[in-house]
Amino acid sequence: MSLTPAFMDELRNRTSIVQVVGRKVMWDSRKSNQGKGDMWAPCPFHHEKSASFHVDDQKGFYYCFGCGAKGDAINFVQESENVSFIDAVKILADEAGMTLPDRDPRAQEKADKRAGLTEVMEQAVQFFRMSLRTNAATEARAYLARRGLTPAQLERWEIGFAPNGWQALWDALKAKGVPDELILGAGLAKPSSKGKAPYDVFRNRIMFPIRDARGRAIAFGGRALDPNDNAKYLNSPETALFDKGRNLYNHGPARAAVGKGQPLIVAEGYMDVIALDGAGFTGAVAPLGTAITEAQLQLLWRISPEPVIALDGDAAGIRAALRLIDLALPMLEAGQSLRFAIMPEGQDPDDLLKAKGPEALQALLDAAKPMVDLLWQRETEGKNFDSPERKAALDKALRTKIKQIRDPSIRAHYGQAIKDLRWELFRGAAPARAKDGRKARGGDWRKPAPPRAQATTKASLLVAGDEAHQRHMREAVIFASILSTPAVLDEFEDQLEALRCADDDHNFIRDLLLRQAHRGVQDLKSIIADAMGPEALDFLLAHPHVRIAPPVRRPGDVDTARQTVAEELGKLTAALGHRAEVAEAVEVIGEIEDETITWRLGQAAEAHDRAVRSIQEDSAEYETGENGAAIDKDERAALNALMERISFTKRR
Repeated sequence: MSLTPAFMDELRNRTSIVQVVGRKVMWDSRKSNQGKGDMWAPCPFHHEKSASFHVDDQKGFYYCFGCGAKGDAINFVQESENVSFIDAVKILADEAGMTLPDRDPRAQEKADKRAGLTEVMEQAVQFFRMSLRTNAATEARAYLARRGLTPAQLERWEIGFAPNGWQALWDALKAKGVPDELILGAGLAKPSSKGKAPYDVFRNRIMFPIRDARGRAIAFGGRALDPNDNAKYLNSPETALFDKGRNLYNHGPARAAVGKGQPLIVAEGYMDVIALDGAGFTGAVAPLGTAITEAQLQLLWRISPEPVIALDGDAAGIRAALRLIDLALPMLEAGQSLRFAIMPEGQDPDDLLKAKGPEALQALLDAAKPMVDLLWQRETEGKNFDSPERKAALDKALRTKIKQIRDPSIRAHYGQAIKDLRWELFRGAAPARAKDGRKARGGDWRKPAPPRAQATTKASLLVAGDEAHQRHMREAVIFASILSTPAVLDEFEDQLEALRCADDDHNFIRDLLLRQAHRGVQDLKSIIADAMGPEALDFLLAHPHVRIAPPVRRPGDVDTARQTVAEELGKLTAALGHRAEVAEAVEVIGEIEDETITWRLGQAAEAHDRAVRSIQEDSAEYETGENGAAIDKDERAALNALMERISFTKRR
């Protein structure tokens, strides 16, 4: 095979070294800064407890201050997997969705041609820049002045002008001895269909050079000066140098700026990026004339884990944002998402900066919406949900979207966020009431509204003390059973994903277990201990009810663990379901008179009774000792008999 420089550049662009290394280490949350791609961990190449292994995602390198190990993602795979360079490239290429190129005897010839194309593009940049200073560019300079561009910005962005002639660039390059095939191969000219000399692609346009992440000129964007031109903006055609779906305008400088703390802002066009940069927002990029592609989205996440999409405040801008949501949902990972800053109607970032200054734009960036809000807005805006069928249709549409999220933890959080928004939509607009508690309009005014349960009452120890303790205990038994018998983890992935734990520590343990599902991990306890510390694991397993749980006493017994986890999940579900039905009834029973509520409460009560009976069955097998521990009655009887024999022997 032939690993060309172009292939290796593409592989490095698509590969996040933080993700590659993250499979082998546990990041130190105190030293690491995920937003900047600055990560620290104990070194995987030598035994240590301190986090001296540093990974810089912006530069794509790692270095250990303890043993001196260093390199890029390819080197890390070589060392950690003990494979050759080619095998490491194969592993990363497969993960990045890239096909290794076949062996090509002409590889060197192609590499030389790419170098020649790059040189021709640089010559074209200089030609267009010089053309902007000529009399023919008077109108172009006036346009740029009206847009507020300073001489320093013209220099910084290398803005030029393509004269309004058929062969101006062609003749200039030919005069320097550039071969026809290089001019055509760089996408600067097209062959004539009339048998004449090739003609320039760009004519009577303001020219914006497009450079790759390494700063090499690979294409141009041209803005038409003629208002009647069919294409207001025109990009270079696809060439050996340029793939518009895999590059970003201002990629290299924006990546450097984000590494220094700037937010990554994705605008729609070149002028927006230039305006943002001029106002101090130097981490701005733009796609190249198309909607954001999957490859560009991966590039954005390589620069920053949460880019801000700053789209125009018109219908087209909103549609672009909604299309991007559909693209991004299956690609979401923990800490990797998008936020959306929608400009005021009819304005783009350049317009807003000119009208109200950087402070107004910063306020919009600070108030940028998370993806889930835009997803909800798309499915609900302008729609009426006045019937069960319409509500069911909304639920189905949202479930379909959320199922696209591969990460179980993110999928669960999206589900909870949608549930909260749904509650606000359907329950938040309760009928208004007069000051005396009667309904303001309609209804039976003779019946005062019943007092609502106060949040302080619902959360009081009087109400929730025993229930909260039992819930915490059952969650601990579930986790301890799975830790003792990891083979059952995959079977309960869906139930764990839906489980909402009583405290943050249990939620964290649940998320850690979900990340290990379907990976065949045999030592889950070490993962919990590494992430939370050995004290947290000891505390979980030290609970008396946990210690006597059959799976903990008989680790590896799959049938026992499966039965215990299923039973405890069932008890939790029944208890929580009963509590939720009662809480909802308290909220709505004073506003609607419907026998459905009575039926639902009856069903919930039956489920709760079944759970209680199961709890009582537990007490038939165990009794509580003086220290609060649950003791197996058979074991207690055997112990009592032994103590009686010992006592009898002493008496003799």
